[in-house]
Amino acid sequence: MKPQTFELVRYADISGVSGTGVVAEGCVFTDGSVALRWHGANPSTAVWPDLDSILAVHGHHGATVVRWLDVSEMEPVPGTDLLPGEVAHILATGRRTHHNTPAVASA
Repeated sequence: MKPQTFELVRYADISGVSGTGVVAEGCVFTDGSVALRWHGANPSTAVWPDLDSILAVHGHHGATVVRWLDVSEMEPVPGTDLLPGEVAHILATGRRTHHNTPAVASA
């Protein structure tokens, strides 16, 4: 197993600080700890105990989601051979890619 990379994608900037789109990039290490690098005018790097902690603070009730990178390299889970890499990963780790993705309003 190797570290897995992701981006934080923000659909709505509730705080008015980081904007929308890809606002950070990160890496989940094999022990579950996470390094997160924020983009923007004042970039910073932080280490968190796990991805759920990041989303509890920065998820803004579903306005920010995780987009996994390198999903083709994620380790397969027995019995999920026919599933896309990301789905197999979610089943193996219990980590969801999207937390309550907000509905898109139309005019």
